[in-house]
Amino acid sequence: MAKANLTIQLEVETIARARVLAARRGTSVSALVARTLAAMVDDDERYEAARRRASELMGAAGLLGERAWTRDELYDR
Repeated sequence: MAKANLTIQLEVETIARARVLAARRGTSVSALVARTLAAMVDDDERYEAARRRASELMGAAGLLGERAWTRDELYDR
């Protein structure tokens, strides 16, 4: 897969803390950010696919029982 550069601006303190985190994990800040963003995008795509599927299933279910109730049948008056 082709790669491209992305420039972001962060607070100096955040960058310093990210460098420490990346070093503890034996990776670079760039790799840490890339992995995190890739995971977020994958999660979002899976969520949207599940939401679409659930919506399709609910639409296909139709009315259960196929019985239409009148107001008088539902409430004793």
